[in-house]
Amino acid sequence: MIRIIHHRKKCIGCNACVESAPEQWVMSRKDGKSYLRHSRQKGEFYIAEAEDWEYEQNLEAQQNCPVKIITVVK
Repeated sequence: MIRIIHHRKKCIGCNACVESAPEQWVMSRKDGKSYLRHSRQKGEFYIAEAEDWEYEQNLEAQQNCPVKIITVVK
């Protein structure tokens, strides 16, 4: 299992994460920011667990994020 951590408050809504890993990320119609699917909120962060096979896609999302608010831990 991998853990994905998203600092959603700082999201600028660029859509890079959704393009890299659409199974985990979606753009919110409400505020235009990305949302980490199946996540739980802990303070300002959203945390989700995903399968190991989703690591590469989410690592790409982390690397493509222009504001560096995504962390993927194996």
